[in-house]
Amino acid sequence: MPLLELRDVHLALGHHPPLLEGLNLTIDYGERVCLVGRNGAGKSTLMRILTGAEEPDEGQVACDPGIRVAQLAQQLPEDTSGTVYQHVAAGLGELGEVVERYHRVAEAVAAGDTAQLDEMQACQDTLDAHGGWDLKQRVEAVLSRLQLDPDAAMASLSGGVQRRVLLGRALVTDPDLLLLDEPTNHLDIDAITWLEGFLKDWPGALLFVTHDRAFLQSLATRIVEIDRGALISYPGDYQDYLRRRDERLHAEQRQRAEFDKRLAQEEAWIRQGVKARRTRNQGRVRQLQRMRAERAERRERQGKAQFNVQEAERSGKIVAEAEDVAFAYGGETVIRGLSTSILRGDKVGVIGPNGCGKTTLIRLLLGHLEPTAGQISRGTRLEIAYFDQQRAALDEDASVQDNVGGGREHLDIGGRSRHVLSYLQDFLFPPQRARQPVRALSGGERNRLLLARLFSQPANLLVLDEPTNDLDTEALELLEERLLAFNGTVLVVSHDRAFLDAVVTQSLAYEGGGVFREYPGGYSDWVQQRPAGTSRDDAGRGSGRSGGGTAPREQGSGGAGGGTPPRRLTRREEAELAELPGQIEALEAEQARLHEQLADPALYQRGDGRLEELQQQLADLEARLEQGYERWQELEERSQGA
Repeated sequence: MPLLELRDVHLALGHHPPLLEGLNLTIDYGERVCLVGRNGAGKSTLMRILTGAEEPDEGQVACDPGIRVAQLAQQLPEDTSGTVYQHVAAGLGELGEVVERYHRVAEAVAAGDTAQLDEMQACQDTLDAHGGWDLKQRVEAVLSRLQLDPDAAMASLSGGVQRRVLLGRALVTDPDLLLLDEPTNHLDIDAITWLEGFLKDWPGALLFVTHDRAFLQSLATRIVEIDRGALISYPGDYQDYLRRRDERLHAEQRQRAEFDKRLAQEEAWIRQGVKARRTRNQGRVRQLQRMRAERAERRERQGKAQFNVQEAERSGKIVAEAEDVAFAYGGETVIRGLSTSILRGDKVGVIGPNGCGKTTLIRLLLGHLEPTAGQISRGTRLEIAYFDQQRAALDEDASVQDNVGGGREHLDIGGRSRHVLSYLQDFLFPPQRARQPVRALSGGERNRLLLARLFSQPANLLVLDEPTNDLDTEALELLEERLLAFNGTVLVVSHDRAFLDAVVTQSLAYEGGGVFREYPGGYSDWVQQRPAGTSRDDAGRGSGRSGGGTAPREQGSGGAGGGTPPRRLTRREEAELAELPGQIEALEAEQARLHEQLADPALYQRGDGRLEELQQQLADLEARLEQGYERWQELEERSQGA
């Protein structure tokens, strides 16, 4: 028997056509099923049906009465009071509260508070009576497995660790089926890769929703898509799903084209002259009526976003250049030893754990903050468009239309005037939705709205701080395509590994102790090229403040033994590279002159010390020449490698 089964489930929620229509699904023990679909397709609604929070209009959810289902919510908890132990034990209900109270009181007694002995005894009696000791062991096992400090204050934890606490709250129920709705939200790359490994080793069944394609590819054993109210199952991983989905859609398109051709022929026949109508076949008329009804009931796929990036006048060649930059806040160093050059057309990804200083680095490069040491030069004619991670740029009370148009009805897009409502339809906002306030939007819609604002103004420098959250796969792929075609410069902070690999040409990766180092390529390139012995865990320790991470490394070019890729040349080094050939030629000419003097036989007969002097000059010159060759080769390789 399957672990869980959906049978002919329908749900309208006021929609026409229905949101979910005739869904059938089975989930077996040990499966890891990913639920995919466009924003608004009904994924979260289906999850609520599976947990019993939503009742379908028709159909049923069938499972063994003993099956335990737990869910990891999409949003972080609003109430962050209490300890980690308290939040995890709360997953066990009332008896979990007793387990948590016993833990707290027992620690107080162990610390010498004998006034708590009666309370501890009462907790023991309750746990004895209801078999609560097994639950206590389960809570402690989950805390250990998730590497959580039981006595840490929930409010003091980062978003990623809070997500781990919520996962512990779900796992403590020992579920047979775990439901995860966007589990990578609020997590950095280190936390995401940890979660991947944990879930791969977890023995229960999974049903999860995610837009993180690397997470999906790594974890899913089957993919189920909600498309126009129907559920289609694709065994295999994400790449298999893409191939089979495209094959299905191509076959559907071909069948519909053939159907539409037959319908057009029948419509032409029914409109023939009087003689044809007299001999009309009534069965053929009824068939035409059925075809008309079928065509009227057809559900078309939701349109695709069609946005473009408006490009401003080209900026100067140098966009930003940092030389040995440091930044401290409140006496604590956040950034140290930063040296990098960003040129026009570069697409730079910033990689690092939450709280390491990525946004601070961006603000330094843009001039929003001034370094406490070192120097940053910024280019000319910069037109900056900034995508804000915290969504602070949106007016919650204003409509979608006003957030983009600012009260205007028309925008200048690509050199021509467009109505705001028409422009918003490119971002999948129909007129009715565009007139609603921002507070009514989903997370994915908010991101699309921010992109609409961002791309409504011409720019030659795009700064994107976590732009991929909540975007569906098709919108993500279109954004990647537009950024690749963009001739300007892009700075992007993201924890989406697939997005970084697709878009960026170089990365600034955090390596502990406030140090960011430059690498060519995206996330996968960084993983392959980072110094031997440097792991994600090493880079993720601490917050990037002094004393909070690994010791800062030298920002030099690095040799082959260290495995560190060369960083981009600074302007000073570019000038040095341009001058070195002339300097080497002068040294070689001096070397030839000394060799010519040393070839004179009379020199060896004089005995006045001139021979030794020339030999020393030649030795010194050859040492300088060797250094010149090495320096020229190093700078040349770095200029080509960058």
